[in-house]
Amino acid sequence: MPIAVAPFPGEAALGPGITSIVRADLERSGCSRARSPAAVARADRDVPGQLCGMARAAGRCAGARSVAARPDGRYEVRFRLYDVVKQASLGGIAYTLSKEQVRATAHRIADFVYEKLTGEKACSPRASPTLVKRGNRFELQIADADGAGEEAALVSFEPIISPAWSPDGRKLAYVSFENKKPVVYVHSLLDGKRNVIANFRGSNSAPAWSPDGSRLAVTLSREGGSQLFLLNADGSSLRRLTSSAAIDTEPRFSGRWPVIYFTSDRGGSPQIYRNAAAGGEPQRVTFEGSYNVTPRLSPDGKTLAYITASTKASSR
Repeated sequence: MPIAVAPFPGEAALGPGITSIVRADLERSGCSRARSPAAVARADRDVPGQLCGMARAAGRCAGARSVAARPDGRYEVRFRLYDVVKQASLGGIAYTLSKEQVRATAHRIADFVYEKLTGEKACSPRASPTLVKRGNRFELQIADADGAGEEAALVSFEPIISPAWSPDGRKLAYVSFENKKPVVYVHSLLDGKRNVIANFRGSNSAPAWSPDGSRLAVTLSREGGSQLFLLNADGSSLRRLTSSAAIDTEPRFSGRWPVIYFTSDRGGSPQIYRNAAAGGEPQRVTFEGSYNVTPRLSPDGKTLAYITASTKASSR
């Protein structure tokens, strides 16, 4: 969808440009591309004071945009989404923010526009956690999806692996070797506190969140071999999910929460399988190629991506 984003009047008072962040977010989403400055001018002429976009045959405008200072030292950002062709409002929101919340507010505006134009829920503006080694230190870094706002959520002198966001974006599950063995932690980004979720005999690895954030799937070797287990997000109510002589690992929940996809070599080579979260017999999903691992479900649960050793990328 071509989309034109006109500047927010008064945004210079906030520092980083809200307009440029909103435009970049919408382009990065894959659903839109920026219109030329002339298109912005024409849209602003046709619907004065609007932030405008053209979606297929129908025009869309997110507008009546403004940035205004408040008596308490904060600011109010206001905008409205507008259908140019139908001359109809599609909704609008006003946000109150401080200068430190500019980026987060711009992301929320872009999410609002994206959801109205596509009918799909916008993904979290946070990027995948990044693992960085600096000298003898290991850092678990988080940032916005555009790479800005980078900060270290955890610094350790032992390796950190397998970070995973909670569905609400407020917690990170990861594996740390600081106790000289792999242990699964859940780290709260709100207060910096963390809890040990899985520290059983043997290896504890590969945490994955259920869509509602209430449970985690993990790979444990506590009973011999690497098998999948389910437990509550606080570490309670451990339950074994798979039982085989093979290595079952890399669990991933489907968007339809009762199904878990995972990697297993139970058929002789690493392949993708799925299993009901309630238990039962796993079903093999991939058959082409001798090495298929690391399943990743799309948000709607309709598409599966994975890594394969073949020369051509595969998805199913």
